[in-house]
This record gives sequence, structure tokens and C-alpha cells, in this order.
Amino acid sequence: MEEENQKQPKEAGKFIKIKKFTFIMGIFLVIFLTAGITTIALTFGDEKVESLAPDKHAEFEKLYSTYDTIKDNYYEEIDEEKLVDGAINGMIKSLDDPYSAYMDKKEASSFHESISSSFEGIGAEIQEQDGQIMVVSPIKGSPAEKAGVKPNDIILSVDGKSVEGLSSSEAVLKIRGEKGTKVHLSISRAGESEPIKLTIKRDTIPIETVYAEMLDDGVAKIQVTSFSEHTVQELKTALEEMSKKDMKGLVLDLRGNPGGLLDQAIEMASLFIPNGEVVLQVEERSGKKDVYKSENDGELKIPVVVLIDDGSASASEIVAAAVSESADIPLIGVKSFGKGTVQTAQDFEDGSNFKYTAAKWLTPEGNWIHKKGIKPDITVKLPDYASLPYISPDKELKASDSSSEVKAAEEMLKEAGHDPGKIDGFFDEATTNAVTAFQREQKIKETGTIKDDTTVKLMQVIREKILKNDTQVKKAVEVLKKEINK
Repeated sequence: MEEENQKQPKEAGKFIKIKKFTFIMGIFLVIFLTAGITTIALTFGDEKVESLAPDKHAEFEKLYSTYDTIKDNYYEEIDEEKLVDGAINGMIKSLDDPYSAYMDKKEASSFHESISSSFEGIGAEIQEQDGQIMVVSPIKGSPAEKAGVKPNDIILSVDGKSVEGLSSSEAVLKIRGEKGTKVHLSISRAGESEPIKLTIKRDTIPIETVYAEMLDDGVAKIQVTSFSEHTVQELKTALEEMSKKDMKGLVLDLRGNPGGLLDQAIEMASLFIPNGEVVLQVEERSGKKDVYKSENDGELKIPVVVLIDDGSASASEIVAAAVSESADIPLIGVKSFGKGTVQTAQDFEDGSNFKYTAAKWLTPEGNWIHKKGIKPDITVKLPDYASLPYISPDKELKASDSSSEVKAAEEMLKEAGHDPGKIDGFFDEATTNAVTAFQREQKIKETGTIKDDTTVKLMQVIREKILKNDTQVKKAVEVLKKEINK
């Protein structure tokens, strides 16, 4: 071994001497080739050099060409930023997905505002669907809800201008505005032959998302109106307050809740689901599934029921499905909206952003409720008068008028305890007498016509009657009392 080690240095030295000439000639060859390539590049221009490196995004050649042509040859000066925004917007619209959208700086600011703070507007969650702007749900206590805006209403125009073809973020900017200002909406609603005209005064839409109250016999009702940054903490606070009032059962009201932040939905569902049980599954395009489980250190030990309706969407459906399948909590109401996809947002440096559908979510048992909704365990509808259309206070209804608004007013008068005669949409003598009697009862100037204060008071009476005769809440209380008394 020692003899071999000694031989190696001599052989190595010999090797270097033999290769030195070849090495030097190699250097000259590299220099020569480099000079040649440089000469060719300088002679024939950049195009020859670029051709050596194939374009990673050759599919964008058509887009770049169009941009350059418009920029150089369009008959008027163009806004380059607007042109780029339009290209991105068109790309995302081609997905034909109502939940994916590009937002310029102003729209993006509005988007972030609606999640993390209060804002000024009418308070309605909307989405673009098949080129139309559809209401997912009005927010509890908002001007939109008070004006009678309903889930699945189609907004046709804002202040007389059509919103057909606009993205949801573009429509939001037209509908929102300063507190105290008015916006005029034209709405199409299933079952109505003519568009409904609404004039809504904008207001501050609060960030509060949880409302709690004690009903009879130790039953608490907690309504969650959306899923914002602090919703779960608000719910925990409400539960503590109700516990101090000797809560024996809970009605979790998710009606009219259009959704919001996914992490808040997971955390909220976990409050009601035993530790380690599945809350939901999120499935990517590849088929890869992320399974989210409850991390609850002590679920509620009282009976719970959950209320849902056609305005319950997205995050509220995640909670409803999770507590139903993983905690056997009964669902009461009517079928939910049916949104089973998950969106994520990406911000650009200039303040604009885009949100896109990144995955779909599945219930704990692997069901996809998209466009199907969740069927309640116990179906209970609200009274028919809960679906009566809104009547604009600005419009006067008087003797000899005939319209759908008159018919709605006749039905409201009947529910308010004043007989308008035949409910046929014709403002006759019996209708006039009923209006006068209603005005006398409410201590309003007796005009026999419906406008301004009379209209507002009539709709207020109906809203109060709906709350007093909430058939869905009553059924929930009935179910809970049976559990409490077991």
C-alpha cells in the first residue's frame, strides 16, 4: 500500500505535462468561438440572439401583439393601466366562475373593507351569475333587509343604469355610497311579472356579526350574520353571556348568512363538534384533500339546533354541514343556497388584486353541496306574508290605481288586521277604508292613500309580525324543549 501511494504523485505530474498543450489550445478555441458569436449577434441584431432561448410564454404572443397594436395605432390616446386591467379582467371572466374576479385598486379596497371593518352602503352580499348580479343575502338589520331585498333577487339596474355584464366588484362600487344618500335599484324577483323598484337610503353597515337573546324556558338564540375577522370571538362572548343567564339550549341562527372567512367557519364549527372529528375537507384540482378536524377542548354540553334558509351560503353552509354530520345537530328551515367552493385572493403591488376559486370544499362525509344546497332535517317555511314585496315610500298608491304594489299593500293591510276587501290589486273603496282605519290606528294623517309614513309604518308592522310569528324559531324551540326535558 505504501509503495502505491508513493507512485501516484509522479504519475499525476506526468499527466499534467501531457495535457498542458491541449488545455491552452482549448482556451484559444473558446475565445475564438465567443468572438464569432458576438460578431454574429452584432451583425444580425437581437432577434438572432433571442431565438436561441425559446419563449417560456409563447402563448402570450397574440396578447402582446394586440396590446402593442392598440397602443401604437388606436385612433385616440389610451390608458395603458386600464388596458392591462381589462386584459386581466377578461382572462378571469373567461373562467365563467361567479366567485373569481379581478379588482382594481378602488374595488380591492372595498373588498378588504367589507371583511375587516364597517362600511357604508345598503348591506347586501351579491355575486355575478350568468352575466347578472344576484343577491346572495341581505345583512341582518341593513337598509337592504329593511327595504325587502331577498336572496336570489336579480339586480337589473342601479340609478337607472344597467348592471348586466358587470362583475360583482364593479356592481358593488355602483351600489355603495355615503351614508344618508339614496340608491335606486330595479330588481327582478321570481314570481313577480314586473321589475320591483326600490329606493334605499345608504347607512353604515356595522362590523358586529353576532346577536344574542334569551327566549323562553332557558333557550337562547344567537344569530350569526356573516363570518368576519372577529366573528368567533363575538360568538364565544355571546355564549358566555347566555350561560350566565342559565342557558339550557341554543338556537344557532345562520339564516341569511352569506358566508365569509374560511378559518372563522372552521373554528366556529369546532365549538360544537367533539375533538378530533372532521369539520370539512378541502379538495384541490389534483384530487389532493386537506382534512380539517375539530380542535375543541370541550364542546357545549347543551342541546343545539341550527337554522338555515336560502340565504345561508358558503361559510355558513360549512358550519351547518359540519355540525350536522359530525355532531348530529339537527338543521331546521329550508334548503340552503349551495356554494361549495373556496376562494383565495392575491394582491398586486399597485393595490389591485384578484380572487379566484382555488378548491372545492366537501362535508365531513365527502358530500359536495355546490349548486345543490343543504336540506334541513326538519323543513319549516316562514308565513307567506314574509315574502311580500317591498313598496317604495316615494310612490303614492291611491283610489283607482291597479298594480302589483296595490296587491301587496292589500295583503299587508289584511295581515295588519284591516280588511281591504277583495285582494286583486285594484285600489277600490274597501281598500281606501282599510287604509284610513290603519292610519287612524297608527296615529298617521288620514289621507286614504299609501305613501311616505303610511308605507313605512305598514311594512314595519309586517316585519314585527314576522318576528313575532317566526315559525322556524318556534319549531327550533319546540325541538330543544323536548331535549331539555328528557
